[in-house]
Amino acid sequence: LNIEHVASVISRACIVPTDLVVLPEIWNSPYATSAFPVNAEVVPSVGQQPDPISSPSASMLCEQAKSHGVYIVGGSIPEKEIDGSGNTKIYNTCLVINPKGEVVGKHRKVHLFDINVPGKIAFKESDSLTAGAEVCVVDTPWGAIGVGICYDIRFPELAMIMRGRGCKMLVYPGAFNMVTGPAHWELLQRARAVDNQLFVISCSPARISSGESVKIPTAYIAWGHSSIISPWGQVVKNAGHEEETIHADLDLDEVETMRANIPCWSQKRNDVYEIIDKKKL
Repeated sequence: LNIEHVASVISRACIVPTDLVVLPEIWNSPYATSAFPVNAEVVPSVGQQPDPISSPSASMLCEQAKSHGVYIVGGSIPEKEIDGSGNTKIYNTCLVINPKGEVVGKHRKVHLFDINVPGKIAFKESDSLTAGAEVCVVDTPWGAIGVGICYDIRFPELAMIMRGRGCKMLVYPGAFNMVTGPAHWELLQRARAVDNQLFVISCSPARISSGESVKIPTAYIAWGHSSIISPWGQVVKNAGHEEETIHADLDLDEVETMRANIPCWSQKRNDVYEIIDKKKL
């Protein structure tokens, strides 16, 4: 049902002329450590085509991207991988699909959401997930796009590495909760946008209703409020907490204007501090 629903949402979104579609974190599964292994799929790597049987979510994304001629940053889904020793690992994984329906980017959530705010929320993704170890940057006709997932947004070093690889836009599928969401969700997006002088796009699942949360006491309740932030740190467009599709036209010249007007990246003191991109080493 989730796969069918997301396919219909993408189709409706593309009625408006669209270049890029962004989906939320863990859209095909309940957001629960016990549910990740149950709903995990085999997810193709860059350059591979998904198998409709073992990768139904990825197959749908590729079909929709090709059908509508759009790039899709496919939110995230649980991915299962069996290593050479026969051990199964589960990742929180985002695919980037080009308008030909090809997988051109794959991001495995680098920072796992292991937190404990006493009396408010405790959650430990590492109970079932394995952390990724790669930075995901994808070249597009409009410039490079970097991808992080949810908790990744709290780590400015990752965003700076992506900016250093030429990104004009960072995309974060995420599912901040009712404790951290109102306090930090928009704040972190605006911080990453201003830090790196680029656009930040976030996409959250809609919030489960109070009636549903009563029926499912263990349900994870997302804050919602998907947003698009400009390089100046302004909110270009944002959603509420209910299911909603938002559209925005982005002028990427704003990135270069911001970087020329406030040239802080050329004024960094690498003699005092430095962020190191391991891939470049």
